[in-house]
Amino acid sequence: MYPTKSWREKLKLLSIIMWPILVTQIGMYAMNFIDTVMSGRAGAEDLAGVAIGSSLWIPVLTGITGVLLALTPILSHKLGAEDKEGVPFYVQQGIYVAVFLTIVVFGAGAFLVSPILSLMELEPEVRFVAFHYLIGLAAGMIPLFVYTVIRGFIDSLGQTRVTMIITLAALPVNAFFNYVLIFGRAGFPELGGIGAGYATSITYWFILFLCIYITHKNRPFSYHRLYHAWRKPAVGVWKEILLLGLPIGLTIFFETSIFSAVTLLLSVFSTEVIAAHQAAINFASLLYMVPLSFAFALTITVGYEIGGRRHEDAVSYAKIGLLLSVGMGLAACVIIYALRVPVSYLYTSDPDVAGLIQAFLIYSIFFQLSDAVNTPIQGILRGYKDVNVPFIMAFISFWLIGLPFGWALATWTELGPFGYWIGLITALAVCATFLAVRLRWMQKREWQLSPEKREEEQNMLG
Repeated sequence: MYPTKSWREKLKLLSIIMWPILVTQIGMYAMNFIDTVMSGRAGAEDLAGVAIGSSLWIPVLTGITGVLLALTPILSHKLGAEDKEGVPFYVQQGIYVAVFLTIVVFGAGAFLVSPILSLMELEPEVRFVAFHYLIGLAAGMIPLFVYTVIRGFIDSLGQTRVTMIITLAALPVNAFFNYVLIFGRAGFPELGGIGAGYATSITYWFILFLCIYITHKNRPFSYHRLYHAWRKPAVGVWKEILLLGLPIGLTIFFETSIFSAVTLLLSVFSTEVIAAHQAAINFASLLYMVPLSFAFALTITVGYEIGGRRHEDAVSYAKIGLLLSVGMGLAACVIIYALRVPVSYLYTSDPDVAGLIQAFLIYSIFFQLSDAVNTPIQGILRGYKDVNVPFIMAFISFWLIGLPFGWALATWTELGPFGYWIGLITALAVCATFLAVRLRWMQKREWQLSPEKREEEQNMLG
């Protein structure tokens, strides 16, 4: 990262940071995409089982990742203020937090997963696949969360191309192990959808080891000596990370968990409906990587400028990022509409399931514009270290407005499962409106703060 003066320089730097993040996010999501597509080829029960398992796993994954994302604005602020001494210390403490959170999630899952699946109206084969798919994923939790911490360090330095290269290197590994474990090739057992969980865990371990090697051996990462002079856990720093990270994690959790809740509520419908819903969500979520990447890039750039007390530059980055995100959101709408038929047959050879996927994809078009506004604004606000109010806004939008409205439509109208999707569309639109108002308020407030008050508040925020 470096200070910029003109809009052209800002656009260039934002693009340099954002595009590798986009490739990285698509690569990371491609692992889930590969899991889903290959499982669908193994059978409708395998696809539905992976869908249910993913519905329980994705909110946990994104929520914990959100907590650990707190390190990105913290490190960006420190680098923007040229305070480099604390960088390796905060990364080490972040790794401790990642391991601690893994233990908490693993313990909770051991007690809760089986009862939750038992409460759902699932076919026995679907329940079996979902349970063992999650067991396979559990083996990769520690490397995934530790990698998330180290990735935050890499990205805060503006070296987003490195995480892109790591992710691209991992994709062939993921595809290979999915193929041999799902279909029983090269002497491996034929595990069906269950094999996708173990393949993903193996890939997470590969990513972590490669990431550690690169940050230990190559500049500018080796300059910070992350793995030298390892320090003991510091409760005060854990508290700082968690106070900032928990609202971020819960905000993301409430947004992603509503999709998972809908999948679980759809268990009262047929296996074909569950499979079609999951396939449509899977493809729409692939396109969601675009606004999500803008959010990550804007957290880095806005956080860097706020750390350097350059408010006008932070506002400029926010405007550029939002305009680009909305433009690409419109392009995503066109892509979904034009490709809905061939996309449906990527997931299944069953024409009935394909028809349901196409119907769900039409509804997903309306997600795109709301996400194009909602998600980048969350990233901008994280750059300001504003996380508590967005958390409350997300909870109200998704759980108090969107989900009850969707349930009412699905229960009391002829829309059936599509009623839940209308509820999701409503929640995203409401949340985008709330966040737009909040961002405007934050920017006005930042203008009004005197330099002395601004410095005092920044110190209080860490």
